[in-house]
Amino acid sequence: MDRSASYLPSALGAMEYSIAPPVLAGVAGDALTVARESPGRDGSARPRAVPPHAPARSSPPLPPLPSLSLPGLQIGRSKQRGPRPRPGGSMLELWGRRLPSAWVLLLWSLLLLLPSLPAAPAPRRASYKPVIVVHGLFDSSYSFRHLLEYINETHPGTVVTVLDLFDGRESLRPLWEQVQGFQEAVAPLMAKAPQGVHLICYSQGGLVCRALLSVMDEHNVDSFISLSSPQMGQYGDTDYLKWLFPTSMRSNLYRICYSPWGQEFSICNYWHDPHHDDLYLNASSFLALINGERDHPNATAWRKNFLRVGRLVLIGGPDDGVITPWQSSFFGFYDANETVLEMEEQPVYLRDSFGLKTLLARGAIERCPMAGIAHTAWHSNRTLYKTCIEPWLS
Repeated sequence: MDRSASYLPSALGAMEYSIAPPVLAGVAGDALTVARESPGRDGSARPRAVPPHAPARSSPPLPPLPSLSLPGLQIGRSKQRGPRPRPGGSMLELWGRRLPSAWVLLLWSLLLLLPSLPAAPAPRRASYKPVIVVHGLFDSSYSFRHLLEYINETHPGTVVTVLDLFDGRESLRPLWEQVQGFQEAVAPLMAKAPQGVHLICYSQGGLVCRALLSVMDEHNVDSFISLSSPQMGQYGDTDYLKWLFPTSMRSNLYRICYSPWGQEFSICNYWHDPHHDDLYLNASSFLALINGERDHPNATAWRKNFLRVGRLVLIGGPDDGVITPWQSSFFGFYDANETVLEMEEQPVYLRDSFGLKTLLARGAIERCPMAGIAHTAWHSNRTLYKTCIEPWLS
């Protein structure tokens, strides 16, 4: 099964113009004649014709040759047959009868040597980097049809790939398993785009993409657009949470999520309880690792890989209704008193544990907060697209 859905608007081919001489071959049935005006016995002009040699064998008739006119010379099929030449005669008369044939051979030789006219240049069109889209929890590629429409309107010809992996309930699979699957799908797309690609990653998909940037040594991501993603974790009672764990509240969900069994669910991989920070650091098999909050052998290499990104675009807003706190989309999060600390106050920023501080210092982080957008509408809101996404799709 094709595990990715690619959208490529049809391209207009360039129309080529060229002039090439017709091919001469044996002609059966009709005679190819070369006629010149010469005086007759009575002083009036009459055509003098030189019939071609009879072909050695019959060949299928060719279409009529185009008439080419030169001063005193016409090449084409004559509808009138001149009288047969008299046998004998002077050498001058014989040369006069053969002279037109020499002209024909010379003319065709010159035409064959003429180069074809160059093809008309195709209209210049801006070349945009390919876009790869990663969906979120319980999502599928169909959810992004409006986003595809917007990109095609503003950046026609852009190759957009919405990865059709871990759809629906499969999005509850452990995030490291999803990272491996998405990496296998993304790597060939990057290899085909040496100029770089853009990532648009929504909700839970934003964490998948950040992990991809960490583990892929040779990624070529220009813009990583994190669309309402809980980059610093999730701590809130939502409809998703109530459906998954109907008997649990956010205050006691740590008992499930910080167990080996709970870490088999994607949402527990980024569950961040500010009241049980020690349990989070010890039990989190995903978020604590990509944040560099817990030591591991790959920390230095992951940080180096993450810093290969050209630009990090963070998008979110206060009316999201799912990401809690909503500032998590901008690397803000609760302290132990449930007071939100902004990105610059977070320990992972101050220690620059995975490169966040370095990115900000080089001007590579763009923050785009927008009010009035619910969580499920981020990828279909045209104003949001024009303001926060379009400017970074180079």
